[in-house]
Amino acid sequence: MAKAPKWKQMRRFGVNLYGTRSPGLAKRLDVPPGQHGRRRARKPSEYALQLREKQKARLTYGANERQFRRTFERALHMPGRTGEEFLSLLERRLDNVVYRLGFAPTRPMARQIVSHGHVQVNGRKVNVASFEVKPGDVVGLRDKAQQIQDVQDAMSSNPAPPAWLQREGPHGRVIGTPQAGDFEPYIEPQRIVEYYSR
Repeated sequence: MAKAPKWKQMRRFGVNLYGTRSPGLAKRLDVPPGQHGRRRARKPSEYALQLREKQKARLTYGANERQFRRTFERALHMPGRTGEEFLSLLERRLDNVVYRLGFAPTRPMARQIVSHGHVQVNGRKVNVASFEVKPGDVVGLRDKAQQIQDVQDAMSSNPAPPAWLQREGPHGRVIGTPQAGDFEPYIEPQRIVEYYSR
């Protein structure tokens, strides 16, 4: 599933997983992939719903299966609710932070900006998309990245970042940790917890 075309993945789940801004996407999200977009009449099992939720979150954050499982195992040992701690860890991935700060129009592009070495954390180049930021970190775009048209467009059109981030020009600061209201509303973390608790 990870290698399927992005629009097909989004149609399968019925949500905009990647932050794509194409005007034609909204019309297609209600039509599942396949001939004529026909849906199966059979009601999905609880396991199928759990797996679907896990895949939805994994694709949203761009994590591979191993990274995703490892992050979940870390969340298991944290003091808060496992599902919320899990999504909080995923939100703190550097590629997601670049996206949340409004430096890129989509998460895949944010991941590309990071992997191409266009991002600095506390003044040092970091090209690992899964790098985890922490409160106090300063995330900035290098000069070359600021010349990319898509980056300029994103910075001029994106709304203010969530409350746990602060942005000033091509720099942002992590001033807290993501809370439940900061997560994507279409992800149900409890089902992911149930999937891994089988």
